[in-house]
Amino acid sequence: MYYACDEHIELALDVVVDENEVFPVMEKLTSEQALSTACSFCKKQAIYSVTK
Repeated sequence: MYYACDEHIELALDVVVDENEVFPVMEKLTSEQALSTACSFCKKQAIYSVTK
């Protein structure tokens, strides 16, 4: 699972496709989840989770 900010959402989607060769599932985090979750590619607040 990857977490992504607005800037890195496309990168997260590409990484999941490259690693798993399946269409990724993107979900928007709740406001409570987002407050405590950092982007997997930078340290900004995450907005999305991306899974296979």
